[in-house]
Amino acid sequence: MSRVEIKTRPLKRVEYERLVEGGFFRPGDPVELVGGQLIVAEPQGSRHFGTIRAVEEALRLAFGSGWEVRAQAPLALDDESEPEPDVAVVPGSFRDYVLRHPSQPVLLVEVGDSSLALDRHHKGSLYARAGVADYWIVNLVEGVLEVFRDAGPDALAPFGWRYRGVTVLGREASVSPLALAGARIRMADLLPPA
Repeated sequence: MSRVEIKTRPLKRVEYERLVEGGFFRPGDPVELVGGQLIVAEPQGSRHFGTIRAVEEALRLAFGSGWEVRAQAPLALDDESEPEPDVAVVPGSFRDYVLRHPSQPVLLVEVGDSSLALDRHHKGSLYARAGVADYWIVNLVEGVLEVFRDAGPDALAPFGWRYRGVTVLGREASVSPLALAGARIRMADLLPPA
């Protein structure tokens, strides 16, 4: 049997935004643009959603005013990517992003359970390529926080970049966001009650 090569056409972010504004997607459709491809998000369970809320609350308390903590909201990372990370921290307030999505997050957090491999490799490579200095995964499978830093080129990574530094923290540990070095966030505060 001969092998057929299927060609795909990547979407640009402006094209994706036109589809969104034109009503092509139904409200609540779980799609995001990652590297020119439409990715369908995994359905969320209660624990996943509860963790997103815990992370959002902990980061709001830590960062305070002058920072916008956004849950599952679009980011204009580059010309072919408009992901919706579980939680993002950007400078300013929501009023700064009424007419455009933010493009310079200081911290991105994904909650990983069934999406753990995608979060580590695919999204991690995308975020590294976009210059996001601080990327965290709340790993629900193992009950740890994975902190990714020090982005650099890697020809074998999905988007040509990866994080070279990965630190794994247990439930009793705490972490300081790079953008807020004096703050200490307890890992236990990033998880919903067990």
